[in-house]
Amino acid sequence: MFDTIVIATDGSESVQRAVGVALDLAERFDADVHALFVVDEREVESSPESVREELRAALEDDGEDAVASVATRAESAVTTAVRSGRPAATISDYAREVGADVVATGTRGRHGENRYLIGGVAERVVRRCPVPVLTVRQLEGEGTTDAESEPETPA
Repeated sequence: MFDTIVIATDGSESVQRAVGVALDLAERFDADVHALFVVDEREVESSPESVREELRAALEDDGEDAVASVATRAESAVTTAVRSGRPAATISDYAREVGADVVATGTRGRHGENRYLIGGVAERVVRRCPVPVLTVRQLEGEGTTDAESEPETPA
């Protein structure tokens, strides 16, 4: 059923549950796993010109760490890739390129809850990806500080 699974990761705590679910799925179906990190070129291009190359290098290093983290968690070999571009388009193109059967991603990324129910990148991947997309939300309290996970009470 699933021969090739792409795990789109940004290295954030909120994607760790998605990584675990995708790796479990890969193990059950003996599927090939690809871990993909996308350096958001819009983020780089919107930064001051004097720091763009430094920012790009830092983001590429973050990407290498993120995909290495997926590979470390896996029980079998993982193909890793760090690409540059618009994240949703690049994820979709990569899935097509490797013949993926499914793309797994978290619902919130490095930029937090910029969208109410599903992160902007995850939503765009769902809308444009040519293969099914498995979105895995972070459970309440996972990857949050105590202040973030506790409800506010009026004084």
